[in-house]
Amino acid sequence: MNYAMTDKARIVHSDPEILGGIPVFVGTRVPVQNLIDYLEADNSLDEFLLDFPSVSRDQAVQALEVARQALLASAHSH
Repeated sequence: MNYAMTDKARIVHSDPEILGGIPVFVGTRVPVQNLIDYLEADNSLDEFLLDFPSVSRDQAVQALEVARQALLASAHSH
């Protein structure tokens, strides 16, 4: 799937009133960094979703896709 950058606004939100502006999944208070930390610690996406039920599978997958696209864009710009 190809998610445009405008879709990012529906996945991740940053608001100074929510956790001091740390990027969180839209509609939650779950930092996106938590997903990255889970995956880095060799936990599965399913484990993350069980521990953070306010985040939908679609949100998590889309966030990873946005991150992938950003990394690829960065790699291609060098």
